[in-house]
Amino acid sequence: MALSEAEGAGAVSGEARTSASAGAMSGEARTSASAGPGADGLALAVDAGNSKTDVALVGADGTVLATARGGGFQPPVVGVARAVGDLAVLVDAVRQRAGVTGPVGRMSAYLANADLPAEESELAAAITSYGWARTVTVGNDTFALLRAGLRDRVEPVGVAVVCGAGINCVGLGHGGRTARFPSVGRLSGDWGGGGHLAEEALWWAARADDGRGEPSALAREVPAHFGLATMPELIEAMHLGRIPRDRRYELTPLLFAVAAAGDAVARALVTRQAEEIALLASVALGRLDLLGERTPVVLGGGVLAARHPLLHDQVTRLLAERAPKAEPRVVTAPPVLGAALHALDQAGAGTGAYERVRGEFGRG
Repeated sequence: MALSEAEGAGAVSGEARTSASAGAMSGEARTSASAGPGADGLALAVDAGNSKTDVALVGADGTVLATARGGGFQPPVVGVARAVGDLAVLVDAVRQRAGVTGPVGRMSAYLANADLPAEESELAAAITSYGWARTVTVGNDTFALLRAGLRDRVEPVGVAVVCGAGINCVGLGHGGRTARFPSVGRLSGDWGGGGHLAEEALWWAARADDGRGEPSALAREVPAHFGLATMPELIEAMHLGRIPRDRRYELTPLLFAVAAAGDAVARALVTRQAEEIALLASVALGRLDLLGERTPVVLGGGVLAARHPLLHDQVTRLLAERAPKAEPRVVTAPPVLGAALHALDQAGAGTGAYERVRGEFGRG
């Protein structure tokens, strides 16, 4: 797996700058539009994931003034212009609800599919062109998870692993050092995430059914989930499109249920996922020279937030072996909290503002 290190988080565009302050998780691109009365004290917080997008308008005191939720953010599928155009609908909605007409002071946007610096730059330029905020920060959405799991008003140091539809890992070290993985799938050496686990469940179920693989309850439980009796029936239904492709994601919770019941094949897949999560975290910690000090390892995304005992217990055990000073913590609050916290960081907010916004979204 290729891992990159740089000063700052690598999210740059337009007039970009980085700093080593508590909120310096990415570069910033500045806009020059004039703001409406009082709008400079407001911030837009965005978490745009593969399956859903959350936008919040936050006051300088941490009050959440308006929120909106929409579908997934997928520039590789629909193109940057359309993806940002869909985001504009949500941004306009929260601005309208709060009565804001001009640009706000800051916008912190953490986006799925912003995996490479070039992608971050392109997305930041597109978002900045709308003139929503004087200062715009764009970064990969895993940084929002990381920020949500870190303490407030201190230098941001830690590692985050997200395991939701996909899998990714980022880390921040002292002085703004950053560890990242390209995280574009098999091409960049990735393994795991809910979508990948669902595909594995199908693959192993098919082979268990036809005799090429080990016997597994997946051969029975996978087709039964879709109301079918056999794997050949399910294969035909999926191949011919009678079962939509996106329904495959339903198999991830099923895989964990079959594993919890003791199925050896399903358990092996869960163990492999635990190993990959621990490996991502420990490699990032090592590259940031953090293995020798107590460091938060923030775990999030649907698969990890579910706290499946078999997965969670193995992840914590493996981390204890490979990074004994790592402090794993699961974040279940919506990642838009991390975007809101970053905006408060940039504004130099007081303790009360952080308490208020965490109270609105959950502690993290």
